[in-house]
Amino acid sequence: MTGCLSRWTVAAVLWIAFTSLARAETLADTIEQWGLLGSWAVDCAIRPDRDKGALLTYEIRKDGRVMYRRDFGEIKDENEVVSATVNAEGLLNVMVYFPSLRQTREFGLMLTENGSLRAIYNRDERGAYTIKDGKNVKTGAPTPPQQRCYQSSPRA
Repeated sequence: MTGCLSRWTVAAVLWIAFTSLARAETLADTIEQWGLLGSWAVDCAIRPDRDKGALLTYEIRKDGRVMYRRDFGEIKDENEVVSATVNAEGLLNVMVYFPSLRQTREFGLMLTENGSLRAIYNRDERGAYTIKDGKNVKTGAPTPPQQRCYQSSPRA
């Protein structure tokens, strides 16, 4: 009886794992369905500047890769999103590889009721936070909401 029960348990676990994989979305699907695609900034009317705010853009390439572009005005970079998952509370957990920093960073993003985007956490691969619980670790200030910047904006 125990042998039969353990075989059924193994079969059930394998079936659950297989069906979960069968309906798993691609990284691009997750990013698109969550609503992250496009450009975001604290103020879309201001040109990108290191001190005044960046323009952050998420896009899907023709080859299916998801890219994260940062425009700080004089400094720009492009980095690959390596994973994205949505937790039960709707938080999008994103991992991005930054070649210039030689590190992967993980950040959590939340869409607010009015459609703005807020960073809830940002940490490096060693677990050191720059943003934690929606606040800047150094200053304690809450992260500012970012708005979606549309093509009509001078920044797009």
